[in-house]
Amino acid sequence: MNYVTLNTGAKMPQIGFGVFQIPDAAECKRVVIDAIKAGYRSFDTAASYMNEEAVGAAIKEAIETGLVTREELFITSKMWVQDMKNYDMAKKAIETSLNKLGLEYLDLYLLHQAMGNYFEAYRAMEDAYKEGKLKAIGVSNFFPHVLVNFCETVEIIPAVNQVELHPFFAQTQALEVMKEYGVQPEAWAPLAEGKHGIFTDPMLTEIGQKYGKSAAQVVLRWNVQRGVVILPKSTKPERMLQNKDILDFELTDEEMEKITSLSLDHSEIINHFDPKLVQFLNRRNIHD
Repeated sequence: MNYVTLNTGAKMPQIGFGVFQIPDAAECKRVVIDAIKAGYRSFDTAASYMNEEAVGAAIKEAIETGLVTREELFITSKMWVQDMKNYDMAKKAIETSLNKLGLEYLDLYLLHQAMGNYFEAYRAMEDAYKEGKLKAIGVSNFFPHVLVNFCETVEIIPAVNQVELHPFFAQTQALEVMKEYGVQPEAWAPLAEGKHGIFTDPMLTEIGQKYGKSAAQVVLRWNVQRGVVILPKSTKPERMLQNKDILDFELTDEEMEKITSLSLDHSEIINHFDPKLVQFLNRRNIHD
């Protein structure tokens, strides 16, 4: 397993496992345990995914049965927008995530969106970091101009910025800004949620054939070579293994550039600049 070193000094696996859109408790628990058996040690959930308790149950069972120790795991969760109204609500959200996961600390905790009163919410996270409840804190979906303003304002520079990163939305400038501030880039939807014919793209497929890899493995390797932490998701054990099997080959500079050239320079998964979306996310109540 490859690791990156965060600005806290902590080591984070470069290949993690995401559980977005696995709300069924039994299925989510099964998937996380299968992923641990497949060798994954980093798991990414969020309050808004509605599966923190299932992830926690899987972690508890995996530890009790000797599959893994807590120290080997790197667990991430995220604070939802509705809990980012003020300091007290944010503090309560941190405790809620810890309780649902059944953990004494989180390895990483993120603001899920650059919405709400996120500066005050982050202050609660800074305090929880100082208390040892959060070993690292960061942000998600912070575009470059927002991240710069944030880093110039807060006391503790975010350890991670989790954003959409794949060949069709390469976000090269975002990576440059993160590097300047020492923020680790992490990719959600590293396989573009299967859009753009990513699994059968002729150019990606041709590159993969050279190395005996699939187009998906080429895409994941491309992000890893850019220094990005990736969070591929699959409910199938065989795919879990394939998504990890990307460390035994290296793309050439020319291949890296060709893959980056696929970028459309905008997301076709979610438009964070749509006022209606911002309104919806602010009003979405995950606690009902």
